Amino acid sequence: MEKTPITAEQMRHYDSYTINKIGIPSLVLMERAALAVRDEVLNAFPLYLDHVVVVAGSGNNGGDGLDVARLLHIAGVKATILNVGNPDHASAEHQTQEKICQYYQIPETTDLAVLKQASLIIDAMFGIGIDRPVTGAYADAINAINQSDALVVAVDMPSGINTDTGEIMGTAVKADATVTFAFNKVGLTKGDGAKHAGRIVIADDMGTYAVDD
Repeated sequence: MEKTPITAEQMRHYDSYTINKIGIPSLVLMERAALAVRDEVLNAFPLYLDHVVVVAGSGNNGGDGLDVARLLHIAGVKATILNVGNPDHASAEHQTQEKICQYYQIPETTDLAVLKQASLIIDAMFGIGIDRPVTGAYADAINAINQSDALVVAVDMPSGINTDTGEIMGTAVKADATVTFAFNKVGLTKGDGAKHAGRIVIADDMGTYAVDD
């Protein structure tokens, strides 16, 4: 049966409960998320794997992206990481994934020009948390993604789309597919969110436990 789409606050609560009460480490959930994105990329877009560019923000959505870059690299796909945002603000999970990517010697850059070489772009800048208009380097990256000829897969939410309303927060990634985690999100089902999401894939075997208390 189709589950009702949820809000950002509900998802945060479910994640927190799963991590803190049940005891599934956040890095385990991150790995499950990244595996879902990897599977979608490899299975749905086999003709677009010449050069995958993962656009990673500095939070956990970016951490998911770094994880995906490693999994694709292991699968033999050429992957480059485009870092956007402030590395000084990187979450603990993001820092862990960054260290692993360095071990695997996955190329990293901050130069948006790399998007011109991409056959497929993975948008991992903002997840469910965006609550203000996108500006600065993030807005530049979103506009560069949208100007690219590459296929675009968004991680959890297209960056710039409000999770609860579906509205564009200044500017937003237009994705060909969105892999969203555990449950569909309200913002992917209405308004501009529905138009920007492309095909929605719900990775519903994450292990995230839904509890409304």
